[in-house]
Amino acid sequence: MTSLPDIDGLLAPRSVAIIGASDDPTRIGGRPIAAMLRSGYAGKILPVNPKRESVQGIPCFASVADLPEAPDAALIAVPAKLVPETITALGAKGCKAATLFSAGFAETGEDGEAAQRDLLELARAQGVRLLGPNTLGVYNVDLGYYGTFSSSLDTGHPRPGNIGIASQSGAFGAHLGALARDRGLGSSILMTTGNEADISVAEAIRWMAESDTTEVICAYMEAINDAPAFLSALDAARDAGKPVFALKAGRSAVGARAAASHTASLTGDAAVADAVLEDHGAIVVRDPETMMDYAYVASKKVFPDRHSLGVITISGGAGIVISDEAERIDFPMPAVPAPTQARLKEVLPYASPANPLDCTAQALNDPTLLETFTRAALEEGGYGAILSFLTYVAGSPALCDTILAATKTLREAYPDRIIAFCALGDPEVLRRYDEAGILVFEDPCRAARALDMACRLGAARAEPRRALPEPAKVTLPARTPNEAEAQRLLGEAGLPAAPQEAVSDPEAAVAAAEAMGYPVVMKVLSPDILHKSDIGAVKLNLSDAGAVRAAYAEIAEAVAQRAPEARIEGTLVARQLSGGVECLMGISRDPTFGPVAVFGLGGIYVEILNDVALKPCPFDEATAREMILSIRGAEILTGARGQGAVDIPALARMLSDLSRFAAGAGERLTSIDLNPVVAMPEGQGAYALDAVIEIEEG
Repeated sequence: MTSLPDIDGLLAPRSVAIIGASDDPTRIGGRPIAAMLRSGYAGKILPVNPKRESVQGIPCFASVADLPEAPDAALIAVPAKLVPETITALGAKGCKAATLFSAGFAETGEDGEAAQRDLLELARAQGVRLLGPNTLGVYNVDLGYYGTFSSSLDTGHPRPGNIGIASQSGAFGAHLGALARDRGLGSSILMTTGNEADISVAEAIRWMAESDTTEVICAYMEAINDAPAFLSALDAARDAGKPVFALKAGRSAVGARAAASHTASLTGDAAVADAVLEDHGAIVVRDPETMMDYAYVASKKVFPDRHSLGVITISGGAGIVISDEAERIDFPMPAVPAPTQARLKEVLPYASPANPLDCTAQALNDPTLLETFTRAALEEGGYGAILSFLTYVAGSPALCDTILAATKTLREAYPDRIIAFCALGDPEVLRRYDEAGILVFEDPCRAARALDMACRLGAARAEPRRALPEPAKVTLPARTPNEAEAQRLLGEAGLPAAPQEAVSDPEAAVAAAEAMGYPVVMKVLSPDILHKSDIGAVKLNLSDAGAVRAAYAEIAEAVAQRAPEARIEGTLVARQLSGGVECLMGISRDPTFGPVAVFGLGGIYVEILNDVALKPCPFDEATAREMILSIRGAEILTGARGQGAVDIPALARMLSDLSRFAAGAGERLTSIDLNPVVAMPEGQGAYALDAVIEIEEG
């Protein structure tokens, strides 16, 4: 999909009609006109109101039909019941894009949903694209175009710049715009989508990805109503080298309910959404403050390909605080080379020149120390980003010129690195650093997090993007299979299981156990019993024929008592493996994004500990290995406390094959649960000891 002319018309119209125009600049139909008059909008403003001959000094027209030309865009500020006839009139006039301020549609319930569907059908028949309903509108600062009634403009207009904001919520989107303005950031574009009857946040992101002026995208969503379009837009932004900072609301139960009532949207699982958005290059944020920090750094367009931080400080305490935060977020802070440390010691004997490089308060007396230590960090430390904690020293008008002169030279010498100050003081003094390309933060921890983002993004861009593997060719059965059938299906896709055999009587169970070797495991085979251990239908550590016969009888009795209605298709006998580490891997089909793989350590506490990695399917073995090693408990797999490492290549191959199976299985696949998967010692493989495949039947 490419951006369409009518989308361009919404954000860059040469003429705009305001239906329901008001002479009162504080009313919904008057605010856009007042804002455009203040900003010097060069296009034509065409008010429509049958009760007035002029609006805010501009000639007014009695109806859409009376307009002297077809406007590029229309702003509709009339009651919901009048919207259909307004859309019809606009279509007849030749207008191709309309922003619907009007509320009273899908956000109000079933009747509103029906009215919104009818409205969309009408608009498409008329060839009119709709933004909204229930939207706050758009603005384009570069053109002075304000197709919005936001009261945030009462406290000042946004600053021009390379940041764009796309928001499903109007008021929250305007809040982000006001935050950017008050932070001194330039955000020329705001597009709020409201109920998304037609135009969505995905199209807004796509427009910004293809824009010649927008280079950083901030996106707020309450739901993702068209996942393929949204992910395609993220891919377009990534291909264009434009970071997208995504704030997905509705993460909590309360938040999800609010999102549904606010924009008639349903939210999916938050962890899945995070994993999928990140897989398509978005940087997921949790709060507006972080979004603005990240947008500020990204707006400078410096993304180092070295993921490392050098800290210059005049305070030992601040150096510790920054180091603690860097360790928490896994932002490497390696020391400068030993010869560099020795040389800096000669310059300042009581300095601590490893990393942080503490040039102490002596920098107040000798500001050249700052240049000496910073140059050493850049030239010999090789860090991707430098964070200098200078507090009120940098904010001093008396020292600003000296500090700026020294640092500007380094800024120019290393354009591919980030140099940032943590500083307090006169805003006009601090602005001089920012204008010289030196980032300025008040909080050292927020600074560390923002610089980490930029370095991670730069390092990711330096790596070639991996091609997705082909999905497996899978034919699912008509109904949910029992475990033996599930293991066979997965085995055909390359996922190994422990030796096993399905049997239908005690003597066959004994024969199977003796053929594969003791000890064995036995469990009921039933497509209706997914958690067999919960009802006592799994027996472990069976080491002889007598134990096998007894287990067979106990399983039959447990099923008869606790699952009498279940379909029973025999008993499974499997070789019990030992000596490895139990893991979990599985698939869940998300209603928005499709199949998503999960990996974690196995056992009964996996849901409580929530130490898992998620990834949309399919993916290759290298990605699977990264997933495996990303969990907090990865050291258990790599050899903690003198234990040997497990066969991680086999585990990664199995996880990748599972993702390919899920990608090829189609929409009838509901879930797959392999728990446990035993990862054997290095070179000995990995095996699924239990398999559940759920299929949507019928």
